[in-house]
Amino acid sequence: MASRRLLVALVVVLAGTGGLILRAQGNADAAKLKNPVAATPESVAAGQQLYARNCASCHGRNGQGGPGNDLIPAAPSLLGDGWAHGSTDGEIFTNIKAGVAPDFNMVPFKDRLKDDEIWNVVNYIRSIKK
Repeated sequence: MASRRLLVALVVVLAGTGGLILRAQGNADAAKLKNPVAATPESVAAGQQLYARNCASCHGRNGQGGPGNDLIPAAPSLLGDGWAHGSTDGEIFTNIKAGVAPDFNMVPFKDRLKDDEIWNVVNYIRSIKK
């Protein structure tokens, strides 16, 4: 009986760990995307303006994350290295372009921002992580 409980506990722990590992991996196809926009001062400045207009209301003015509310979960900080949906340039680009739904309520920006604008935002986010 004790060995059965131990086995069940082990399965629960491994299943939970596997979920964490799977989430931490992000999107393998998106991870392969390479940023075609150089992180020049001009790109970072353009990305900062776009971030202020489109992202700061949720992720905070300086990328520190947002508080959320009863209907919308808190937006994560963009300052750390370990992001649940991937932290490569390609994954960040894909998350902005396609959104992160349904659980995180991040809408897609593919109809609001051009690809090069999204890459500028990626460059800005990279600049604030330093």
